[in-house]
Amino acid sequence: MQLYYHPYACSLAVLIAASEAGIPLDLVKVDIAETPHSLPDGSDFAEVVTGKNYVPVLTLDDGSQMSEVAVILQYLADLEVGSGLAPGAATFERYKLQEWLNFIASELHKFYSPWLFHPETGEVAQAFARDKITGRLAMIDSQLAAREFLLPGGYSVADAYLYTMVNWSKVTGISLVPHGNLTNWFGRVGARPAVKAALRRHV
Repeated sequence: MQLYYHPYACSLAVLIAASEAGIPLDLVKVDIAETPHSLPDGSDFAEVVTGKNYVPVLTLDDGSQMSEVAVILQYLADLEVGSGLAPGAATFERYKLQEWLNFIASELHKFYSPWLFHPETGEVAQAFARDKITGRLAMIDSQLAAREFLLPGGYSVADAYLYTMVNWSKVTGISLVPHGNLTNWFGRVGARPAVKAALRRHV
């Protein structure tokens, strides 16, 4: 399988999940700084791969493609059920995982990006985004007071997704100092061998 990625994109979450599950992925770097976004051979990413024109995109061995971080994460977790990265399908715990994935996607991801990665959005919009993110992180911090990971059952792909978002904080001016539980969680996840391996590749 191939993962179309960019070093500063949320594709890191996918690579972390694959690393945790022991699933090999061939990486194809997409230059999203160029317009149009380009592949290593100079071809147009949107024309060759996906009209959505953003990463990550996972290309399966049969040539079919999949996008959207939350979906790809669950797909990889289900490929290796023994990895324990997602609760079983149709269980209450699985829906709690999906609740977290949707929360991270809509309440964190879309405030970090595009607002805090594009100065042209303006100082007022960026201040609003930082305020929203800080409030969301405070809520997560309170949830982590009683457990080590987002789900009571332990580490999951939701942690991989959240790690990627929190990792953006240091380059977007979001302080983790007020969030002690979240800071400790970030350290625990970052110390995992699979996460370290993913970070080394996602460059």
